[in-house]
Amino acid sequence: MRNFTAIVERCTETGLFTGFTPGFPGAHTQGETMDELHQNLQEVIEMLLEDGEPVLEAEFIDTQNLYTD
Repeated sequence: MRNFTAIVERCTETGLFTGFTPGFPGAHTQGETMDELHQNLQEVIEMLLEDGEPVLEAEFIDTQNLYTD
């Protein structure tokens, strides 16, 4: 079993949730709900893995909260 990290955002224009896997070319999609987005991301990643192991362009490391005055 493989584990991939997805970044999730909400588009301010459409209200859709968008998600992508950092460094994994083509691993991005959208959905109207978080559940739909999760399912769509899982399907996209499974489809991409059918072509073989991905050549990851980057590796997800961390998130950080930044504060300014």
